[in-house]
Amino acid sequence: MILPVIAWRNIWRNPTRSAVLIGAITVGIWSLIFITGFMQGITVSYIRQAIETRTSHIQVHDPEFKDDMEIKYMIEDQGRWERLLSSDDQVKAYSLRTKISGMLSTSRGSYGVVLEGVDPGPEALTTKLSEQVVEGIYMDTSQYNPIMVSSELAKKLKAKIQSKVVFQFQQLDGEISAAAFRVSGIYDSGNAKADQGKAYAYREDINKLAGLPQDATHEIAILLQDISMIDTIRDQWQAQFPDLLVESYAQISPDLKLFESQIQISMLTMTIIFMLALIFGIINTMLMAVLERVKELGMLMAIGMNRWRVFVMIMLETITLALVAAPLGLLLGWRTIEWLGRTGVDLSIYAEGMKQFGMAAMVYPEIDAVYYVQILSAVCTTAVIGAIYPAWKAIHLKPVEALRKL
Repeated sequence: MILPVIAWRNIWRNPTRSAVLIGAITVGIWSLIFITGFMQGITVSYIRQAIETRTSHIQVHDPEFKDDMEIKYMIEDQGRWERLLSSDDQVKAYSLRTKISGMLSTSRGSYGVVLEGVDPGPEALTTKLSEQVVEGIYMDTSQYNPIMVSSELAKKLKAKIQSKVVFQFQQLDGEISAAAFRVSGIYDSGNAKADQGKAYAYREDINKLAGLPQDATHEIAILLQDISMIDTIRDQWQAQFPDLLVESYAQISPDLKLFESQIQISMLTMTIIFMLALIFGIINTMLMAVLERVKELGMLMAIGMNRWRVFVMIMLETITLALVAAPLGLLLGWRTIEWLGRTGVDLSIYAEGMKQFGMAAMVYPEIDAVYYVQILSAVCTTAVIGAIYPAWKAIHLKPVEALRKL
C-alpha cells in the first residue's frame, strides 16, 4: 500500500507537468473517439443509403441474368417465393422487379438505362422510392405508361414532368421494339452515379410491352428486420433454392464491403499513430521526472529500497496518470458522440461532391460501446510500454553516484 501512495504524491510534486500530460492524453482520446465516430457515421450512412436505395439486404436472380441481363432469364417458382417471404417474420418488405436494358430518348437527347418494372406499394416499402420524389407524382396512375426518371437523367435528357420519352429495347422474341412513356415523377436517391442509369415504370406495363408473362420477375429485392441475420437467412434460402442466385448486399456491391474495410483500416492506422505519439509523450515526461529525482532515487536505494520496488513505483506513477486522464477523455468523447449523434454534422457545403458517391450530407457519428473499452485498454497498455524505459533508467542508477548528483 505504501508504493501507490508514494506514486500518487510523486505525480503532484510537479503539478504543471502532470496536468499537461493528463490534458494531452485526454484531448488525444477525445479526438480519437470523435474521428472514429465520425468515420463510422459516414460508413453506416453510406451503407444504409445504398441498402435503402439500391441493393436492399438480399436479392434473388436467375444466375444467368446477373451475367447477361437478358430478359429471358426469369425467376422460377415466383409464387413459392412470395409465399415464403409473406410468411417469414424476418422479412420487413420485398419487391418484385422486371429489368430491361435499353435506350431512353427524348427529342433533345438519349441515354442508356435499365428500366425497372415495379409494383409501387412494395417498392416504396423496400427502397423508399416514394420518399425520393422531388418533382411530380410517384408512379401516377392517372396517365398511360407513366415513367419515373432521376434528376440526373432528366438533366441529360432535358426532360420535365409530362415530357414524352421513348424507350427502345429488345423483346423476349428478340425483336427490337420501342414504347412511349410520360414522365410522371422525378426522383433523387442521393446517389448521382446510380441514378443516372435507372428509370422506373409499372411492372405490368413493362411485361406487356416486352412480351413477358404477366407475373414475370427478374429480381426480388428483400429488406430484413435484422441486418445481423443477413448471412444466416441468405444461406437458408440458397439451400432451399439451389438453382437461383441468392446474394447479400455485400456480394451484390463489393464496393460497400471495400469501403467499410478501408474505413476500418484508416481508423486502426489513426489509433496506432495516436498510441505511438502517446508512448513518446509518456517516455519524455517520465524520463524527465526520473532525471530530476536522481539524488532522491539514489538515497532510496541506499537506505534499502530494492530495484524492483523502484521499478514498480515509476510504473505506478505512469499508470496512475493514464488512469486519471483516460476516464476524462472517454467521458468527453462519449458526450460528444452522443450529442452529435442526435444533431448530426452538417456537410451540406460538400453536398454536390458527396452526392456523386452516394453519401448523405448529414452525418450522424456513432461508435460501438466496446470501442470505449478497447481505447481504455490501449491507453493503459501504452502507458505501461511508455513507462518501461524511464523505470529501467531509474533502477540502473548507482546509489553512490546518484547521491553525488546536485
